Amino acid sequence: MDRLGDAVRERLGATRLTTQRRAMLLGLGLSDGDLRRLLRNRHLQHHHGHYLDAAVDPETARIICAQAAYPGSVVSHFSAARLAGVRTWVDAARRSSPPEQAVWLTRPPVAKRNQRRRDIVVRRAGLTTADLSRNQGLPVTSVARTVVDLARELPLREAIVSVDHALAIGTTRAELEAVVERQHRWPGIGRARASIGFGDPRSESALESIVRAAFATAGLPAPILQAQFFDGVVWMPERVDFWWPTYRTVAEADGLAKYEAASAAERRRLLRRSHRRDQRLSDRGIELVHFGWEDAVDPRSDLFARLRAAFHRGETRPGEPPTWRAPHSTTPPSSHAA
Repeated sequence: MDRLGDAVRERLGATRLTTQRRAMLLGLGLSDGDLRRLLRNRHLQHHHGHYLDAAVDPETARIICAQAAYPGSVVSHFSAARLAGVRTWVDAARRSSPPEQAVWLTRPPVAKRNQRRRDIVVRRAGLTTADLSRNQGLPVTSVARTVVDLARELPLREAIVSVDHALAIGTTRAELEAVVERQHRWPGIGRARASIGFGDPRSESALESIVRAAFATAGLPAPILQAQFFDGVVWMPERVDFWWPTYRTVAEADGLAKYEAASAAERRRLLRRSHRRDQRLSDRGIELVHFGWEDAVDPRSDLFARLRAAFHRGETRPGEPPTWRAPHSTTPPSSHAA
């Protein structure tokens, strides 16, 4: 920057936070050598044929520049989900899995064609005012439209991650259903409708959403999510991920983040706390099954066999079943069901 003249530096400073083409920057008085130096010294960044201030987050800059490269487009699908903070998940082992990390855009149907590369995906589709929002000054699809677009694109066990999370952070089922109604003849709308009908805001992680879909595919009965147990005096602080009252069985999703810590001592503390929690739950006379990511996504997993074995043991346990309640329930402790 110091090697630029005062007038050029001033003109550049006035435009750095908006996307610029090479020709526009050359018109400000910069040379190609200046542009290479500004890129090398991280004063500018370059994506999709556009330049932008290097202070902008690189991921956001990629989206901003891609949208500028396709005038009239709207940020959508995975890119809109990232900007809105909505979870997504794609099974990388699936054949023809979509390029999740690409910039996704939607253009009006008058555009010539769809486009799909590893770095950018452009869809042609209608957009109503209700489908549109803004994020960081960018035109984006609303959260409801974004989630339905993803649910049309993805199989249920991938789409449900976004559906569950959108419901959890405030998008209503009615908003999702309104988008489905507007798209009632679009490709993939049947998948989207099924995903939204299956959505549950009580799934607290991607792993919980994925395995819930896996339970349904395997023909297991639908569990209660986030149930809580009574220890005879007070409601226990623990909420369990999945609870089958008929079979007195709990399943707990163990993502690695649960045991991440800054030190070995802290990890040991977390493990001890987890073991004490398991003991308190076992004291209620229930079967307890833990599982992780591999169990949820690997078709060779024995998770469903372990659950069915636990169901058999649980339904033959003697004695009274534990007292439990579902989230937000006001069931009195004398009851055995929420």
